[in-house]
Amino acid sequence: MRTTTIGVASLGEQIRTLREQAKLSLREVAGEIGIDTSLLGKIERNERQPTKEQIKQMSFFFKINEKVLMKEFLSDQFAYKMIEEEADIDTLRVAEAKISFYKKSKR
Repeated sequence: MRTTTIGVASLGEQIRTLREQAKLSLREVAGEIGIDTSLLGKIERNERQPTKEQIKQMSFFFKINEKVLMKEFLSDQFAYKMIEEEADIDTLRVAEAKISFYKKSKR
């Protein structure tokens, strides 16, 4: 099972690459992971975001650690939000500090 990050492309683009490398059609993969073919196409084109359950199914199907795909999914969400809000890298540094603080507060 793969446990490293896939790359810098969006999660949808990475799913498309995995599918194409396996020489599988949208229909084949969609059927195996239990979603509609058009929905998988939208995910690959970044028009829709997958649910956590869909990410779980994709990770199982492509034999990739679920945490790797979740990391890719969340990093897409962070990137889209940063662009939308015209935020800079300092915003991520503040968020990182807050994460450390919140984790320590839960102990």
